[in-house]
Amino acid sequence: MSARRTKAMMLKEARHILRDPRSLTMALAVPLMLLLLFGVALSLDVDRVPTLVYDADHSPQSRDLIRQFGGSRFFEIRGYTDGYAAIERGIDRGDILVGIAVPPDYSRHIAAGEHADVQVLIDGSDSNTASIVLGYVESLMRNYSFTLRRDAMNLHGVSLAPPIDARLRVWYNSSLQSRNYIVPGLIAVILMIIAALLTSLTIAREWEMGTMEQLLSTPLRPAEMVLGKMLAFFVVGVIDTAIAVLVGVFVFHVPFRGSVWFLAVSSCIFLWGALFWGIFISAAVKSQLMAYQLSLITSFLPAFLLSGLVYAIEYMPKPIQVVTYLIPARYFINLLKGIFLKGVGLEVLWLELLFLIAYAAIVFVLATRKLTQKLA
Repeated sequence: MSARRTKAMMLKEARHILRDPRSLTMALAVPLMLLLLFGVALSLDVDRVPTLVYDADHSPQSRDLIRQFGGSRFFEIRGYTDGYAAIERGIDRGDILVGIAVPPDYSRHIAAGEHADVQVLIDGSDSNTASIVLGYVESLMRNYSFTLRRDAMNLHGVSLAPPIDARLRVWYNSSLQSRNYIVPGLIAVILMIIAALLTSLTIAREWEMGTMEQLLSTPLRPAEMVLGKMLAFFVVGVIDTAIAVLVGVFVFHVPFRGSVWFLAVSSCIFLWGALFWGIFISAAVKSQLMAYQLSLITSFLPAFLLSGLVYAIEYMPKPIQVVTYLIPARYFINLLKGIFLKGVGLEVLWLELLFLIAYAAIVFVLATRKLTQKLA
C-alpha cells in the first residue's frame, strides 16, 4: 500500500466534497438538526401526568390525600368532578391519564384507623407509560399510608420508629432526567447514519459518472481507494462529532465527567467503522439510489432500535439480543454513557473499544475485497 497514492485519492475526494457546497452544508447541518429535534422531542420522562379528581367525601382527610398528588411533580391536577362519567370521558378523549376517586366514607375509615379504599383509574392504552404511572401511584400511596400510621400512633401516645431507614442516592444521573441518557445515545445513532450516508454514494457515483474507468487505468489499489475515500469524509465526520458533543454539553446540559481524549479516540474508531461500512455498500452496488437506501436501512434502523437507546436490550427476545452484539452503535452508546455520565475510561470500557476496533478492521477488509471483486 502506497501512502502517496492513498493521499492522492483522499485529495481527489476532498476536492469533490468542496466543489459541492450544498452537500457539504447538509452533511454538517443535518446532524445538528437531528440532535436538536430528537433531543427535544424524544423523552422517556413521565411527569406532570394530567389527573382528574372525584372527591365524594369532601373532608379534610380527603383533601389532604389530594394534596399529596397535587404536590408531586409527577401529577398535575386538571380539575375536580362530581362523578365517574367525567373521568371516563376524559380518558376516552385523551385529556387525562389518571382519575382519582375518593369514596364518601374515606374520612370515617381513616378516623377509625381502619382500611380505607381509594380508586385510581389509569389509561392503559400505552402500557409502558401506564406501568410507570402505576409505580408513581403505589410509591406515593405507600409513603402516605406510612405517614398516616405514624401520626395515628403518635396521637395515642405511642412513638413509632420505622423498621428500616432507607436513604437513597442515585449515582451519575441524580436528577433522573432521560435527556442525560438519550442525548449521548443520539450522538452515536446520528453519527452512524451520517457516516454511512456520506460514503455510501462515493464508489457508486464513480460507476454512474463513468470515472471508474479512469481510476482503473491508474496504479491505484482497492485498499488505497477505500482508505483514501474514507479519510476525505473522515474530516467531515470529525466536525459532525464535535458539533454533536458541543450541542449535547452546552445546549442540553448533559454532564461530561470523562476524558476528552478518550472520547476523541473512541469516536474516531467508531467513525472509521461507519465510514467503511458506507464504502462497502457503495462497492456492493453500482446505483447511488440503491446504495442510499441500503445505507439508510442498515445504519438507522439497527442503530436506533437494536442499540439499547430506546428499548432495553435485556428485555428483548433472546434471538434479538444475540443480533444486538453485531450492532456497533450498541458499544459506542455504552462508551458515551460511561464517558459522559460516569467519567470512566479505558480500564472499564476496554472491551467496547476492542469491539469497535474489530468492527472497523473487518468492514475495511470486506469493503476492499468487494471492490476487488467488482474491479476484476
